[in-house]
Amino acid sequence: MKNLLAGILFSILWSSAAVATKLGIQSVHPFILANFRLIVAGISLLLFSYLFSFKNRLVPNGKEIKQLALFGLLNSTLYLGAFVLAIKYISPGIGSLATATNPLFITLFSALFLQKKPSSKDLISLMLGLTGILIASFPQVHLEGEVGKGLLILIAGIMTVSLATVYYVQTSWSLNALVINGWQVFLGGIFLLPFTLYFADFDQANFDLRFFLSAAWLIFPVSILAIRLWFYMIDKDPIAASMWIFLCPVFGYLFAYFFSAEPISIFTIVGTLMVMLGLYVGKKQSSNA
Repeated sequence: MKNLLAGILFSILWSSAAVATKLGIQSVHPFILANFRLIVAGISLLLFSYLFSFKNRLVPNGKEIKQLALFGLLNSTLYLGAFVLAIKYISPGIGSLATATNPLFITLFSALFLQKKPSSKDLISLMLGLTGILIASFPQVHLEGEVGKGLLILIAGIMTVSLATVYYVQTSWSLNALVINGWQVFLGGIFLLPFTLYFADFDQANFDLRFFLSAAWLIFPVSILAIRLWFYMIDKDPIAASMWIFLCPVFGYLFAYFFSAEPISIFTIVGTLMVMLGLYVGKKQSSNA
């Protein structure tokens, strides 16, 4: 029962990020929201580690700083920067659906970087996922030309976070997972800062209640609690944990429907089912490997 509740709560929190981001960027430039989220979340995670995890080493050595910097660049700077920018052009439902294809890219990149030819099921699962995204987003692409640009930006971001996951798995870490996450999020925010200062118009930024509520939700329930639940489930059973990704598109569209008035059409249903089928094929392949 404990694992079941953890999985459901993770899916709900993780899939809420797109709607919270869409609300936040109505007040400020996407990079401002991402930068605020990364730096505050990173400091909060490191402070939590310092106060409550006394046995864990907090300060990385020279080699670990380089590893954390690369991980943070891929996992936080490039991915989150792409995500918030893409949500400016696409709906929260599409954003949540596209993000759920992350495991498919991880499977593909794992095969490539391990010098192992991707299997036919790997490629089929990826094609199903991408086709599902295109079908679900077809009405929006048809009506709004910039939606296509948003999709390309988001898929590029998903590819970087998938590369980051492969890098994380292949790297030997001596730091605690919570400390690693704190540093990579914080460093990711530092690396994003020059882009924020250059591209964002602070004169047009409105640091209102909507911004702070959006940022608070993205920092604490999403960046901290959801990640903690994810690591908890991964430690228990990695394959079972990954299955909870299946629910993220469903919850994502429910959030988009109730909070952003995003319509659920036949394209939405068919596209979501195709993505879930792609995830099923990919996970079945991983389980049999």
